[in-house]
Amino acid sequence: MTLTDLLTPYRPHDAAEAADVARVRALLASTGDPWARSLPLHVTASAFVLHPDSGRVLLRWHARQRSWLQVGGHGDPGESDPVEVALREGREETGLADLEPWPAADLLHVAVVPVPAKGAEPAHEHADLRFTLTTAEPEAIRPERPGAELRWLTPGEAAELTAEANVRESLRRVERLLAS
Repeated sequence: MTLTDLLTPYRPHDAAEAADVARVRALLASTGDPWARSLPLHVTASAFVLHPDSGRVLLRWHARQRSWLQVGGHGDPGESDPVEVALREGREETGLADLEPWPAADLLHVAVVPVPAKGAEPAHEHADLRFTLTTAEPEAIRPERPGAELRWLTPGEAAELTAEANVRESLRRVERLLAS
């Protein structure tokens, strides 16, 4: 699935998200590779891993952001399908081999988020395309490295832990999905 395929039918939920979607559409129109990390604004894909039977969501500690966030990240060279990027990143960061889009491979949320400078890398922004994935084996989680702790939480507990307003908005949407 291409970025255009995802964004064409997508309808933002509020004015802030509409502005972020407009920035992503402008990025797509202005560059051949919106995933290029050299751009001050580039596309990333992330996911909220869910266990619908228990009503829980998995968050990961991100040291750079100093916050509990969803899993996800940059596309690798040659990758262009945001759902596949979210799945790969989810599997790498959680150790869960059975991840699948849930309830479908639809966008949950589009958010442009600031990323602080680190070393030689300047501050920049991620145009984050967010999805929901599910697992049938929540006990199989394993962090990809020390310091990348993983926690299963209710959406309410997760919202209390994260410092990011845009993640709390995503979690409100997750909570509605889990309740339906």
